[in-house]
Amino acid sequence: MKNPFLLLAIGLLTLCACSTHKTYKTKDENDALLARIKELSSDRYEGRRTGERGNALARTYIIDQFKHYNVSGFDGNYEQIFTFTEWNKSYTGVNILAEIKGTVTPEKYIVISAHYDHLGVRGETVYNGADDNASGVSALIHFAEYLVKNPPRHSVIFASFDAEELGLNGAKHFVSKIDHDNIVMNINMDMIGRSPKNELYVVGARYNTSLKAIVDAFENPTSTQLLQGHDGTDGKLDWTYSSDHEPFHLAKIPFLYFGNEDHKAYHKPTDDFENITPEFYKNAVKIILSIFNTIDASGLD
Repeated sequence: MKNPFLLLAIGLLTLCACSTHKTYKTKDENDALLARIKELSSDRYEGRRTGERGNALARTYIIDQFKHYNVSGFDGNYEQIFTFTEWNKSYTGVNILAEIKGTVTPEKYIVISAHYDHLGVRGETVYNGADDNASGVSALIHFAEYLVKNPPRHSVIFASFDAEELGLNGAKHFVSKIDHDNIVMNINMDMIGRSPKNELYVVGARYNTSLKAIVDAFENPTSTQLLQGHDGTDGKLDWTYSSDHEPFHLAKIPFLYFGNEDHKAYHKPTDDFENITPEFYKNAVKIILSIFNTIDASGLD
């Protein structure tokens, strides 16, 4: 989701249900990245709308992925339950939180986030949200797998927030409960899987001198362009408050948001796996992970 004003208040709150589901076996990590998008954006998950059955199925799948890679729940629990009201309707949401402890400064956390909810079913049409935001969730799981093998200096919280599409409520709840002094920064991924122009944007560096220096000096290992913009400086739509990084920014916690520009399938039922641009997506993940590694190694002043 790129625009918090495009909120939807449709759908009925249903009982959550758990289910046994498949885990894709793939030849390499790039295959796994794409396989997870395909899984999470299939009709089986019914658009992953907050409070509905498909959302609960997606949550089970994501937690099982963390368990598969031996990544534990944050403070021993994968689920953070919260309630909120939007458009005079009450909801119960569930954030998914996992963690890897740092080797040097375990008391300080970098939060890597990607919301897992989407728009659900409208009429008889499923809004599968492949780019928005199965792409970010698959990358989040990839980072967990990578950091198990390459332990970070800082501790890392992997946050798959719920209820982003209903007003960033999962991220708001998380930020309201966490000790801000222990959070180094937030890296948020929302819509990183589809760009015909082969362009990935990063937002947030201009608000922190250390992050600005890191992004300015970044040596891109891919053919995908990394652009700074959509940050209130270039006349384009300002994404500073457009996704789950907003509550961190309002709490004066540094952030970097990564995303591609809106496309014709944004919040449409055509946001399907078949329309993901694979090479761009794999490059985007590589870029974000490279920047994370630089931040983890150097910290922020």
